[in-house]
Amino acid sequence: MKTYRKELWFETTKRREFINITRQIEQCLFESGIHEGLLLCNAMHITASVFINDDESGLHQDFEKWLEKLAPELPHSQYKHNGFEDNGDAHLKRQVMGREVVVAVTYGKLDFGPWEQIFYGEFDGKRRKRILVKIIGE
Repeated sequence: MKTYRKELWFETTKRREFINITRQIEQCLFESGIHEGLLLCNAMHITASVFINDDESGLHQDFEKWLEKLAPELPHSQYKHNGFEDNGDAHLKRQVMGREVVVAVTYGKLDFGPWEQIFYGEFDGKRRKRILVKIIGE
């Protein structure tokens, strides 16, 4: 069995952002040389997310609106977590959107449904953060 590990780094220009990372993950899969197995991709920060969904701008706007209703950023004083930092909402948004994805690798490709793409979700941006890509298989 082969294994592959790589960290990908991001620094967003906005506090909240969704970035399609599918091509970068496919490049990792190519580099790994693995044709059959499993790919894990997870956020290494507690205010960021990795998730699978459709790459459609209206949907991403819907995510933003929905998440802001669930855990509004302001006022910062509504969160017991906020004190040293002002990112209590970002922790909650990450919890909803998830930490990681696992994707089957078949014939050297990500085994996706027709519209599935992998996204990095940032909820407390403007600083450097990373995700982990781990692939195991043959």
